[in-house]
Amino acid sequence: MATEEITERLMADAVTTIEMLNLALGIRLGLYQALAEGPADARALAKSTGVHPRYAREWLEQQSVSGVLTVAADDDDPYARAFALPADVGEALLDDESPFFVGTLPGMVASIAEVLPQVAGAFESGGGVPYAAYGAGTRHGIGGLNRPMFRAGIADWVAAMPDLAARLSGGPGKVLDLGCGTGWSAIALAEAFPSVSVHGIDLDEASIEEASGNAAGRGLGGRVTFALGDAAEPGAGGRYDMVCVFEALHDMADPVAALRSARDMLAPGGAVLVGDEKVAEHFTAPGDLVERLNYAVSVLHCLPATRAEGTAVEAGTVLRPAIVRAYAEEAGYGSCAELPIDHDLWRFYRLDPA
Repeated sequence: MATEEITERLMADAVTTIEMLNLALGIRLGLYQALAEGPADARALAKSTGVHPRYAREWLEQQSVSGVLTVAADDDDPYARAFALPADVGEALLDDESPFFVGTLPGMVASIAEVLPQVAGAFESGGGVPYAAYGAGTRHGIGGLNRPMFRAGIADWVAAMPDLAARLSGGPGKVLDLGCGTGWSAIALAEAFPSVSVHGIDLDEASIEEASGNAAGRGLGGRVTFALGDAAEPGAGGRYDMVCVFEALHDMADPVAALRSARDMLAPGGAVLVGDEKVAEHFTAPGDLVERLNYAVSVLHCLPATRAEGTAVEAGTVLRPAIVRAYAEEAGYGSCAELPIDHDLWRFYRLDPA
């Protein structure tokens, strides 16, 4: 890449990054939510949200220049110029039930930026940055982005394993969700299979508290439960028809131990379902957009957070299929098969005991 090209790329990337932070600001301050009620000028937006009119004016103008908002009524007086939130933008940023919801993404990017000094320190010391240090922005970012995928796809993912789908559909069943985060995978499973009870385990206390609240809010408190624990030693009693690990295996300090525990807790005929990043089979540079995303997040979040828990494996976000198969073999599974599920971001694996 020529010097001029890299300079142009970095300028474009800078614009995109700074615009993303303006999106994060609008979400944090409730500015988009206010505009969802109808077009507003700077003074009206300031009054409804409690921000200063001058800041409201500058943000509104920036948002329209970037193409997020539209000008609903132009005026020579910049404080009388009205702006509108297009319906499709509102859906993407505000409707967490929409399959296109990305409203937690800007806050996640901002939260990672806030932790950058700690990541730099970890680079120098070889240590890590605890998951909790990334705060609500990252926690809600991951949960909010994954929630639409779970709600839209989880029944089909299980259907790719017909014997387990029949088992969970045909009567009472038990599912264990390791690395459950804020609980949306467990909730989606319980809603897709009404006779099943789901138990979620996660190391992050704030995530577990939110997961319990999310399940109660959906009326599932009786069938969906959560507990603070390590996937390698989950302390979950009984046997499970299916154990799930969604976008969490690459974040585990000892994934082999976690998979071994999952195997030991399977009921006869049960299996483990793993969904993790859809990265390339082999390292290739330069990479496509998905590969670039996974490596960027790995450097700033997944690797530091994993090293904060331990250094047995240090996988990072880029968990290639061969590594998953090696983990499964070391954990004592008889087979690790990639499932025929078409997904833009994840690969799915079925692990069966020997």
